[in-house]
Amino acid sequence: MKGLYARIAIAFIGIASGVLLISTITFIIETHYHLSMYKHQSQDMNVSPSPAFDTHFEQALLQSVLWTAILGIVLAVVISLFVAKRITAPLIQMRSVAERMAKGELSSRMEVSGKDELADLGHSLNDLAEQLLLQEQLRKTMTADVAHELRTPLTTLKSHMEAMIEGIWEPTPKRLESCYEEIERLRFLVGDLEQLTEVESPDFKLNIKEENINFIVNHHIEASKAAYEKKGVRLHFQIDGIVHVPLDKLRFGQIMVNLLSNSLKFTPKGGEVRVAVTEQGQSVFISVSDSGIGIHEKELAFVFERFYRTDKSRDRKSGGSGIGLTIVKKLIVAHGGTIDIRSQPSKGTLVEFRLPK
Repeated sequence: MKGLYARIAIAFIGIASGVLLISTITFIIETHYHLSMYKHQSQDMNVSPSPAFDTHFEQALLQSVLWTAILGIVLAVVISLFVAKRITAPLIQMRSVAERMAKGELSSRMEVSGKDELADLGHSLNDLAEQLLLQEQLRKTMTADVAHELRTPLTTLKSHMEAMIEGIWEPTPKRLESCYEEIERLRFLVGDLEQLTEVESPDFKLNIKEENINFIVNHHIEASKAAYEKKGVRLHFQIDGIVHVPLDKLRFGQIMVNLLSNSLKFTPKGGEVRVAVTEQGQSVFISVSDSGIGIHEKELAFVFERFYRTDKSRDRKSGGSGIGLTIVKKLIVAHGGTIDIRSQPSKGTLVEFRLPK
């Protein structure tokens, strides 16, 4: 930044001094020209002005101009240095903040004043620092969450295996089945993490085609009916005509599977789940409502965060991995849509998302 400061200062000094010098030289030439013209006119009119007075007057005038030019150049140098410092000071501070951020000090911030473009740049740098700090916190949280999610089933498997190896337990089918369930939970967790990584990838793209959304929703409802009937939960959906929407059929299927699975998981026996598709202007709204256990209002803001469970006492078997709704939201946003969730404890939950037509 020292080089930038010097270049700006030299540019200002050069411009100001150049203007003053050109003005001074022009003024001197014009003054000398007009005084010479005055002498010639005086001679033509037989007026005899004092040569000493004319010479002294010209010298005094030229000296005054020269001193004024010198003082002007000195003032231009001082002002240029001051202005250059005022311009480069925020840039120097920005470089310092950026260097500290590069070293890992993500709490570094700019002191911003004013409302000009440099102030806007300072605010942008602070916003960048906030986002980097947030992403770093999310990365650390996700690492800790993944470790926690993997530790419990691995610990269970290890204790079971050790007990069977040491002869404390007999490898009965029931105990082997328990180990198999833990392995399955690990497999599902890894699968969810792979999906989340895929949808968050910069290279993630949707295969958008015009599809009949009612047909796709009905297909996934029919595929889920066996699980609903086994638990004793009623599943309702009434097809209302043909509604064409541009979407990725496979990714939309992931959305429906996650939402139907969540509703079944948290709706007790004897409850019901209703799915509806409605058109409103240039949008299509798909809702999945259940009569399940519901969610407290203070929890609603966090349900789309990865690994978040509304009931901390629930394990993976009863509460899932906590990634499903995160994937759902990211897929809906990728389609250009929005999602909203409303719920009341013991009364049920409504998840509604919008897709543009």
